[in-house]
Amino acid sequence: MRKFTILLLLGAVLGANAQEFALKKGVVMDSISVKDSISESFSLFLPTTFNVDKNWPVLFVFDMEGRGKQALGMFREAAEDQGYILASPNNLSDTLSTSQNIMIAGRVFNAVVKLLPIHKNRTYAGGFSEGGQFASMVPLFIRGVSGVVASGAIFPNLEVMDGNQSFYFIGIIGREDFAYENMLATKARFDKLKIPNNLMTFDGGHKWPESKYFKNAMERWTLSAMAKGHIDKDSLYINNTYKKNLSELGSLINSYKLLEADDFLEGMQDVFGSLRETDTLKTIKKRIKKDKGFKAMRRHESNAMLKESFLKDDYIYYLGEDIATYNYKNIGWWIYQMEELKKYENSKILAEQQMGKRLLGFINALIEDNIDILEADQEIDYDALSLLWMLKTVTQPMEYSYYLKIISNSARIEDFGTSLFYLEELLKNGYTDKTKLYQLDDTGLLRITPEFNQVVEKYLKKARYEVIEE
Repeated sequence: MRKFTILLLLGAVLGANAQEFALKKGVVMDSISVKDSISESFSLFLPTTFNVDKNWPVLFVFDMEGRGKQALGMFREAAEDQGYILASPNNLSDTLSTSQNIMIAGRVFNAVVKLLPIHKNRTYAGGFSEGGQFASMVPLFIRGVSGVVASGAIFPNLEVMDGNQSFYFIGIIGREDFAYENMLATKARFDKLKIPNNLMTFDGGHKWPESKYFKNAMERWTLSAMAKGHIDKDSLYINNTYKKNLSELGSLINSYKLLEADDFLEGMQDVFGSLRETDTLKTIKKRIKKDKGFKAMRRHESNAMLKESFLKDDYIYYLGEDIATYNYKNIGWWIYQMEELKKYENSKILAEQQMGKRLLGFINALIEDNIDILEADQEIDYDALSLLWMLKTVTQPMEYSYYLKIISNSARIEDFGTSLFYLEELLKNGYTDKTKLYQLDDTGLLRITPEFNQVVEKYLKKARYEVIEE
């Protein structure tokens, strides 16, 4: 893509020391300073159609590890297609308090609004996972946010929501994502409060969705702005977008993805209802509702969601008990749960397959949250932490870092038997980095033992230290 550059004289923004500032269109620009007096920056994307003669919609994208440039990269194609400016703070962190992160986001908001011609009624917030959670909170703290797109995110606190909220919330979630149940709860709460919202679903787990979902979100915000009179109605845009959406809906129906089609259709009815006739959508809706396969899919999903809710409660309870009592003996129960989840994943019923994958994601997230809590303590409880590392080798056996932590920690307290057991389990699962094995912290005495080197030689052929046969 050809790159364009415009030069803006920012005297009003930067005060007396005016300077030329190069803004490139069609590329993600990184490390733009928020203020000379503070060491904060943001990333920025301008569509190639950008000019200073009109006001533009802007989507602020949030990443809780401060990876603004990477986060904008996921929205870039949609923003170029729909004519949106993108901006993302580079200094957000999940180690900071919510208020600190809000202050950082607010400073970036102000910097962008001063820098560029932004439409006052078309400011939006978005993100994935923890970034999506944060984006969902932004309208509660920063005025003027017209919409939120949250992907793979759990809404932080539905109880704080009330009918006075007017932003347009769009949730995007995979049906195998452990946050799926929470996203359904978010939609139900918003529907009850009559807060404009739309749910888009896709096949898959906790991952970034395809760009087309972000395009659809931006389209719906644009159409909503037309319906509210914030921008002029563009009949050509309305009808072309309707035809494109109708084609996407047809593809979902033809692929027999009727649950996804029903979600997508509901969003179309909401956004096009006040802009043009939608008799075709009403006809399609009736046809889907009468389909026996659709009814079976809804029934299977409802049954799976009920079962999932009970199982989640069990996981939360038993994990809490195991941590509190250092119940290493219960690892066998968790192994059994993994076997049960595999049965669900191999079920002939799609809803049970998806439930099995959601539950596995939920267990892993639950254990990781508890690991983070323990590691943040001033005095770390290594007995509890070691238990959680062991559980991770059960729930996520190909994540090698947990084996290494167990080997290192057990060697630290000279529990060589545990170290050797997890060393062999690690190598059985395909680990091959011999150099890292011989550099593990706290394993100096372990590494020179014949037993350690015998295990390494068994799986990786040659050990570093000679194994002496007695």
